[in-house]
Amino acid sequence: MDFVKDMLDKAKSLQKNLVLPEGTEPRTISAARKIADQGIAAKIFLLGKENDIKSAAAKAGVHLNGLSIIDPELSADLNKYANEYYELRKSKGMTSDQAKIDMKSCLRWGAMMLRLGEADAFVAGAESTTADVLRAGLAIVGMVPGLKTASSCFVMQIPDKAFGQEGALIFSDCAVVPNPTAEQLADIAFSAAQSCREFLNTDPTLAMLSFSTKGSGGEHVDVVKVKEALALLKAKDPALMADGEFQADTALIASVRESKAPGSSIKGNVNTLVFPDLDAGNIGYKLVQRLAKAEAYGPFLQGFAKPISDLSRGASIEDIVVTSAVTLARAK
Repeated sequence: MDFVKDMLDKAKSLQKNLVLPEGTEPRTISAARKIADQGIAAKIFLLGKENDIKSAAAKAGVHLNGLSIIDPELSADLNKYANEYYELRKSKGMTSDQAKIDMKSCLRWGAMMLRLGEADAFVAGAESTTADVLRAGLAIVGMVPGLKTASSCFVMQIPDKAFGQEGALIFSDCAVVPNPTAEQLADIAFSAAQSCREFLNTDPTLAMLSFSTKGSGGEHVDVVKVKEALALLKAKDPALMADGEFQADTALIASVRESKAPGSSIKGNVNTLVFPDLDAGNIGYKLVQRLAKAEAYGPFLQGFAKPISDLSRGASIEDIVVTSAVTLARAK
């Protein structure tokens, strides 16, 4: 499979609306121009002060034809958005006056557009921290019903087509939750399975990774955590093809799995790997990226009720275009 082409084609066919809260950021403006010119989104909203956006676009040599500019501070929708935010957060001490102040933030405004269905996908992070993007998403968009944990995944595209789905696998979580509890790990795995369906267009076959395979690590606390997470995952989704705890070779090589875990329910290729913590996930994806010469796409946020993506602050224009296409392709 060609992940980027598949996501671009899907986004073009869906024709959804994209909000880019960092509307004055030069790479974001250039990416918005490419997204519009390639027909990847129906509408593209750039948020920020209009003069600042126009000035940044002029410096970048980008014209703004066909792009929509919204300044939250001047928008006629400010009171509507502030009222919605107040109702959403009043149980946590939010006041009407503070809600109006808070909704002048471009990140919160973009998240509210998503919540209200005025945009279908949200992409930020070129100049905002991951924590700020997550806070806006958690406070306004919320989680998939039944989930409490926001997490991330990478789509790894490796040259050897014998692995995963024609060489493509989901790696999760590699960027958000440092040391998940069993409950959080179950949420991460549930979200990773859904990411597999959306990104790889196939049913997930999921392995919960560990330094232990089926009890070989004894009752170490880290092994027990993965076992408990698998039980919680199966309670959430009994039909999901998932097993563990597995060492990486057990998960990836059928002959090893037959030897080390002969009773495993997994018989085919594993296409979704869930790491026990962020140390393992981050190290794992970077080793595969470098040693196997794999493409690593992401991280893509998962678990939110609507599509949100967080960019690296070092993201290139093309990175923003691809991330936007992927996020649009997830819009229902």
